[in-house]
Amino acid sequence: MKKSDEEHLYYLAMNYLKSLFVCTVRRPVFRTLAAMGLASIGLQANAQSTTLDVNILYLEQRIEHPPVLSNLVSWPEDEGEQGAALGIEDNNTTGRFLGQNYTLERMSFEPDEPVDERNEKIRAKLASGAHLVVANLPANDLTAIAALPEAADDLIFNAQSMNDELRNEQCQVNVLHSIPSRAMLSDGLIQFFYKRRWNKVFLIEGNNHKDKAFADALRRSMTKFGVKVVESKKWIEDADMRRTASSEVPVFTQAKQYDAIIVADEDQQFSQYILYNTWLPRPVTGSAGLTPVAWSPVIEQWGAAQLQSRFRKLAARDMTSRDYSNWAAIRSVGEAVTRTGSVDPSAIRSYLLSSEFELGGFKGSPLSFRNWNGQMRQSVQLVHPQAMVATAPIEGFLHPITELDTLGLDAPETQCKDFL
Repeated sequence: MKKSDEEHLYYLAMNYLKSLFVCTVRRPVFRTLAAMGLASIGLQANAQSTTLDVNILYLEQRIEHPPVLSNLVSWPEDEGEQGAALGIEDNNTTGRFLGQNYTLERMSFEPDEPVDERNEKIRAKLASGAHLVVANLPANDLTAIAALPEAADDLIFNAQSMNDELRNEQCQVNVLHSIPSRAMLSDGLIQFFYKRRWNKVFLIEGNNHKDKAFADALRRSMTKFGVKVVESKKWIEDADMRRTASSEVPVFTQAKQYDAIIVADEDQQFSQYILYNTWLPRPVTGSAGLTPVAWSPVIEQWGAAQLQSRFRKLAARDMTSRDYSNWAAIRSVGEAVTRTGSVDPSAIRSYLLSSEFELGGFKGSPLSFRNWNGQMRQSVQLVHPQAMVATAPIEGFLHPITELDTLGLDAPETQCKDFL
C-alpha cells in the first residue's frame, strides 16, 4: 500500500471512528453509517500483508489499604487493570481494521513482595528493549523505576499517583501522567467554591501523608482563587465515628462562621461521618459529599453512558477514576500508533506532546498532554454518590490557550525543566 493510500485510509478511519464513538452515539442512523464505513475500511486494511503488533507492559504494585470504619468502603482488587483491559479492547476494535494488534503484558506484585526482588524483575523486563508502559505504582517507586538506565528508552504512563511533585520538581522526561494531579482536583473544587461565593472554609485534615498532600493542594488552590481558610483542624486519630459521630463531630466543627467544610481523607477513614453532623448546617466537600474526581459512575453526558456500559460488561462493576486513567493511557497509545504508524516510544511521545494529539474522553473536552510536564489535560467532575453537580473548569475561568489549563500547574508555574 502506498503512503498516500495509507494516509487516506487513516483519515477515513478517524472520521468514522469519531462519529461512531463520540459524536453520534445517540443517533442510530449515524451509527449504522459509521459501521458501514468501518466495514469498508476493514476490507482495505485486510489487504495489508503485515500486522503491527503493539505490546503494552502493565506494571502494578497492589495497594494494601488501611482498615476502615465502614463496611461500605472498599476498593476493587482489579482496580486499574480492568480499565487497561478495556483500553486494549477498544484499541483492537479499531486496530483490526487498520492492521494493528494490541496486547497487554501484566506484571503485578503483592504488597508484601520485597522491593529489591520486585525491582530486579522490572529491571530485567525493561532491559529487553524499548517499552510502552502503563504504571500503577506509588510515587517513590515510579520515580525510581523511571530513573533506571533500562527505562531511558521507554515511555511510561503514570496512571495512579496524583502527587503534584511528579509533575513539577520531580518530573521525568520519560513519564506522562494520565491521572489528574491533586492540584487539578483541588483547583476544580475551589473554582466551584468561588463561583458559589463559598469564601470561608473549615478545613479538616486526616492523619496520613496522602491527606496532608491533598490538604496542601487545597490550601494552594484557595490562595490561588481567593478563598479563605477560617478554621483548620487535624482529625481525632482515635475517634470511633460509628458510635460517637453525632456527639464528636458537632463539637469538633465548632467555629464562629464558615460557608462550607472541606475534608482531606483519601482513604475514607472518617469523612463520610462528617455529613449532617456539623456544628453549622453547611455543605461537606472534598473526600465526602461533593467530591472532585477523574471519573464516576454518575457521569452520563457526552456519550459516557456508552463507556460505562462497556466497562460494566467487561468488569462486572463500576469504573473508578483509576480505571479511567488506565483506559485513557492505553487509548492514547492507540491513537498515537494509528497516527504515526510506529510503536517506537520516542515517536509516540513526540506525537502525544504535539498540538495534533486529541483523544475523545467522554468528559466534554478532548484529552491532550501538556508539553511542559506531561500531564494529561482533562476536565474534573464534581460529583456526589447519586449525580454529577458540575464540571471544572467552571464557566468564567478563562485562559489564553485552553480553560483546561486553569486546573493544576500552568506553564509559567512549572519547575519541570527540559521536558521537551
